[in-house]
Amino acid sequence: MTNGQVEQPTAASYNRMMFMITGYWVTQIIRAAATYSVADHLVNGVSTADEIAAAESLDVDATRRLLRACASLGLVTSEDGTGFAATNLLRTLLADVPGSLKGFALSQSAPGHWLPWGHFPEAVRTGQRQDIPVHGGEAWDYFARTPDEAALFTTAMDNLSAMVVDEAARLIDTAGTTLAVDVGGASGTLVHALMVKNARLRGAVLDLPHVVSDAVAAAERKGLSERFEAAVGDFFVSVPSADLHLLKFILHDWDDGGCVRILRNCRAALAEGGRVVVVELLVGGLGEPGIEPLMDMNMLAMTGGRERDLDEYDKLFAKAGLVRSAVTRTHSHFTIIEAIAG
Repeated sequence: MTNGQVEQPTAASYNRMMFMITGYWVTQIIRAAATYSVADHLVNGVSTADEIAAAESLDVDATRRLLRACASLGLVTSEDGTGFAATNLLRTLLADVPGSLKGFALSQSAPGHWLPWGHFPEAVRTGQRQDIPVHGGEAWDYFARTPDEAALFTTAMDNLSAMVVDEAARLIDTAGTTLAVDVGGASGTLVHALMVKNARLRGAVLDLPHVVSDAVAAAERKGLSERFEAAVGDFFVSVPSADLHLLKFILHDWDDGGCVRILRNCRAALAEGGRVVVVELLVGGLGEPGIEPLMDMNMLAMTGGRERDLDEYDKLFAKAGLVRSAVTRTHSHFTIIEAIAG
């Protein structure tokens, strides 16, 4: 403020804010590009709007305009305005490549997440999640009623897992481990990676009935069926006994009370000398750039959970009879936190 006058924002600030305000436009442009497999078409030699429209049964003019928007976002390039090529950025939406974000793009922009986010100011006003008033029940109930979208969400979690799972499999020591249980593990991405690394390790996934079939199918594809089992259950009630419990992207979905219940059940079922391994985002200092504070807002809108810093995890462990034994940063956004019986 100068001489009692509010300083006028710069043109750059206005431009940045305009882009931020219209960020949801970008989300749905990416959704369309993912839905109609633009990345896969371009990589496989289908390069014009006419060809993509024909392959996907789309309106030709709308497809040209979509590709123009994609070009403005750095997703595609074109030398003549007719033939298009995928950039490295668009290739993150390829369907079957390591680190694909196609499933994540489709899940986050679909009604299960999209509609509660439309009520986000109410989440801030009340501190209450918005999936329940929007969908008439928790997100997990919604996914149970919408199997197609549930499959997208499982793929999205696999997408996120792919960012960390191979590195986590190298960093989590299972040399003395007999059985690892992926608690709430969906398709079992992490426990399967540990089993591939350690040919003697037995693995299991505990999850809801409509989810565990994905884990069984994934184990079969990877040749792990003889050492793998799926357990249908509720981690708020109990978890199978094991000497390694894996909690990947689980605790951030729940409030502190829910987390303590889950951790106490793991503590009660731990074999002597066992460990609980938590894989989550770890919130940094105020103003530190990153996805973590944004994901925290997603938890506020969608689940009633939250992203936490290390001190907050230590408090959860203490209430559950556990104590932190190790913290390992990965090259991705995620951190591996290990705890043992206190």
